[in-house]
Formats: sequence, C-alpha cells, structure tokens
Amino acid sequence: MDFLQFIVDEALILIPVLMIIGKIIKQTPRVPDWLIPYLLLGLGIVFTTYLIGFSMQAVIQGVLVTGAAVFGHQLIKQTRRAGGRKEQ
Repeated sequence: MDFLQFIVDEALILIPVLMIIGKIIKQTPRVPDWLIPYLLLGLGIVFTTYLIGFSMQAVIQGVLVTGAAVFGHQLIKQTRRAGGRKEQ
C-alpha cells in the first residue's frame, strides 16, 4: 500500500519543506531532539491549514505530511547507519 496516496497533491510539497526545517531545528543548540517531531507536527498542521483551508481534513493532512517527513528522515538515517556511516 502506497502511503503517499493518502496525501493530497497540494500538501506533498510540505514533506521536503518539513525535512529541511527539521534539519535546521536539529542544528539549533538549545532544542532537544525529542522536541523536533512535535515542532514539525505543529508546523505541518499550520502549513496544511494554510494550503487547503481550515478543516479536519487539513489537520489529518498535516499529521500525514509530518509523518512522511519524519519517517523519510529516519529511513535515510537508518540506511546510512546500516552502511557503516555514523550520522551526527
């Protein structure tokens, strides 16, 4: 089953946007790592609400794009780790 089929086309652009924002937040010294997914979730919901209007659908889409961004980041991170490269 393709996870991305549940995300509306307008919101797909938010996946790389959230990944980039997450990388920027990760470089911020006083933000603990455990807080980053929660910050991205809030941003994902706000951004999708802005894109498709305020509705329960926008909230669900925000959760989905954030999940895809965090999951994508973890796939990259774990693949690099399995290949013998340690990520910072």
